[in-house]
Amino acid sequence: MLWTGRVDYIDVSEDDGDDVAATAHEESLAPSTGSVVRDRFSSDEVFQRIVADADHEVTSSARELFAAGVAGGLAISVTFLLYVSLSAQTDSPFLAVLLYPLGFLYIIIGGYQLYTENTLPPVALVLERLASIPALLRHWTIVFSGNFVGGAFGALVLAYTGVFEPAAAAEAIYISEKGIETGWWDLFVKGAFAGLIVAGVVWMDFAARDTISRVVLVYIAFLAIPLGNLFHSVVSVTETIFLVAEGELALLPGLGGFVLPVLLGNTVGGVVLVTIVNYYQTSDRRLEIDRFEGVRRLSTTEMVLGRVAGRSYVPLFDSVDGVNLEVEDGAYHVLVPVSNPRLERELVEFACTLASAHEDAVVQTVHVVQTPDRMDLDRDSGQHRRIVRESDRLMADVRETVDAHDVGYHHSTIVSNRSFEDVFDAASQADPDLVVMGWGEGQHWDAARAESPFDQLVGQLPCDFLVVDPRELDPSKVLLPTKGGPDSTLSASVARDLRTAVGAEVTLLQVAENETGVADAEADLRDWAGENDLEDAEVRVEHGNVEDAIVRSAADQTLVILGATERGLLSRLLHGTLHRDVADRLECSVAMAERPTDSSLVRRVFGRS
Repeated sequence: MLWTGRVDYIDVSEDDGDDVAATAHEESLAPSTGSVVRDRFSSDEVFQRIVADADHEVTSSARELFAAGVAGGLAISVTFLLYVSLSAQTDSPFLAVLLYPLGFLYIIIGGYQLYTENTLPPVALVLERLASIPALLRHWTIVFSGNFVGGAFGALVLAYTGVFEPAAAAEAIYISEKGIETGWWDLFVKGAFAGLIVAGVVWMDFAARDTISRVVLVYIAFLAIPLGNLFHSVVSVTETIFLVAEGELALLPGLGGFVLPVLLGNTVGGVVLVTIVNYYQTSDRRLEIDRFEGVRRLSTTEMVLGRVAGRSYVPLFDSVDGVNLEVEDGAYHVLVPVSNPRLERELVEFACTLASAHEDAVVQTVHVVQTPDRMDLDRDSGQHRRIVRESDRLMADVRETVDAHDVGYHHSTIVSNRSFEDVFDAASQADPDLVVMGWGEGQHWDAARAESPFDQLVGQLPCDFLVVDPRELDPSKVLLPTKGGPDSTLSASVARDLRTAVGAEVTLLQVAENETGVADAEADLRDWAGENDLEDAEVRVEHGNVEDAIVRSAADQTLVILGATERGLLSRLLHGTLHRDVADRLECSVAMAERPTDSSLVRRVFGRS
């Protein structure tokens, strides 16, 4: 056990003489009572720091990861440059490698991404069932692609410019050919030891307390790679591309016979020899601290298949967890996510109108406040409390809108950097009957296009969704195009609620493929109207192009309710295709209704038929 120069103890004596004695003990560095403080992190604490850092990295965008990977590859080309230059100027192997660690110092101290570093933090998330294997492979692929591009670019610059003197260029070819001439199995084993060194450096980097310790640690550790005649995958990429540019090697044999075995060796060395070994030398209480309290895990199927089976990642800080999302049993529950309270009063008004058609109904607004990625989301932080107070102030006007209707009301605030995804988390936890959302510029749906999991989310809706264009919402004249199906049933339910609440006039529309099918289509539509308690609705049947027919029929309407097609309206909305197809051609407001579907695993893998 190592001790610091200061000793903490609990002095329970009230006698002055005992105080003097205690002071003497402290000055002599001998503990008189209590416990001393360690000057290093325990294995559990190191693991906690690694997981917390990986939690941020695994949620980084592909652009951020790739750019950081390119920077890492360029830094490795600096290592290659210095190693070759010194080797050409000295006969001493030790002197030749003195500057080899510089590129790795750039990467670790500068926060760049290196593939071999990522054999530890994201793998730790997978071991804790916080991230899936597909999420890990995505992360690895993006980072290594960036490393490859950066290393290859550096190699091309060194090959086609005058950076290398002729003697240094010859030395670069000589050094690079050593790897090419090494056997496949030897490259794998040497790569595994290099992977052990790199992942071990990452572990110790999180255990270090200051920058000087990190610099010394990284320098000594990476000095061992050339001294031990080991191989690093990104360095091997730079060497291979350099030989290809010099005409000494074909690309595919170089990648398959040199880069691939080193890459596999680095991966096995980092994952097996460091991450897994260190994981099992931590205690079962490795994540039992406040920040990780209550974090749920992925199921085994989710861990293996990722989004195909459910979710691919569980954030350590669940911004929805703990938010009051419960309502009384038996009440018709409408959840309204709000992004801008000043602009979405009409949306809340519309939700209250729908809810008021039911005898016992509750409208719950959830103000989702999106924050920068690196903001502290701890609910006990002063910044978090200030955001919630400001949210309550902004929602006061919304409360007045709800009070004008005979419905119950709840309000919650979610502070998060995952605004769109949190809407679905809130819906999953609250289990409402209906979610009513706005769409358009500045709304959650607009922000969703920047969030990677939206395809998964809209394919696995937790409840009924009604997405409304809030332009001058007037539910007095409703057009409901339908061809049957569960989503049209939801549209019918919304139309009935509007008829009950505000006396809305409902018009049903079905479009036949051709003129000869109009009579049959009208009969089917009247049967459907009877089954959905809309017998008094006006019935219209047209033929030809469906979208053109909707636009024509909507000319005298104030609201069009579109049910999802097999492809899914909400998915089309997110991808931006629906705007051009229908919605932007309509002068009135548009509501899009979609019900959750129980898609089989096979269907989720291969898509909708």
